[in-house]
Amino acid sequence: MNERDDTTVAWTVLCDFDGTISLQDVTDTLLTRFGRPGWEALEARWERGEIGSRECMKGQVALLDMSQGEFEQHLQTITVDPHFSAFVDGARAMGIPVMVVSDGIEQAIVQVLARQGLQRLPVLANRLVPTGARSWRLESPHASPRCERASGNCKCARLAEQRGPRTRVLYVGDGASDFCVSGKADFVLAKDRLVDHCRAHGLAHAPFRHFGDVLSRLAALVAADAEARVHP
Repeated sequence: MNERDDTTVAWTVLCDFDGTISLQDVTDTLLTRFGRPGWEALEARWERGEIGSRECMKGQVALLDMSQGEFEQHLQTITVDPHFSAFVDGARAMGIPVMVVSDGIEQAIVQVLARQGLQRLPVLANRLVPTGARSWRLESPHASPRCERASGNCKCARLAEQRGPRTRVLYVGDGASDFCVSGKADFVLAKDRLVDHCRAHGLAHAPFRHFGDVLSRLAALVAADAEARVHP
């Protein structure tokens, strides 16, 4: 019994939110609707690699002109992958934890997921703090001075926190904020720009269309581990 326990592998899932779980990028939609002039220039500087995503988003959030009520009303327009709730249920049935790690906005993620009955899902992201009736600032409690991408939320650090001697990490994402962490995950499920990145860097990955695919792939990974224990 002890020998079997020593070879048991436990998976955990870390998942991006914007464009991965949600079908829109929340911050982009907020800036498009409520951003004052200047946020596009910050975006361009980030895309050129002149600033990190934390500095970019901090500057962009300072340009938001919206009330708390407008913010909450806008979140009603954000939709999620229709297979995501079933994926979370399926992962829990296999005893596999799921955590949302995002360089986006925590309050937005929590509220959107609560509409899906997923208010207990762990979420680590940046936080919006009101500084006036229509002004905001960004707090990044999960930033790291060692973050290679200078992100508001160092996803590589979050992955390191979850990994153990017998713990493997499945990462699910879609874009540039997922590039660095994908190189450290045991397996990546990718869509959009992340697929090309994984291919170009030879990372262990598979493309997915929706979270029904993610659940199937996760079940296959668990089954492969079980088979390896029986037939080493």
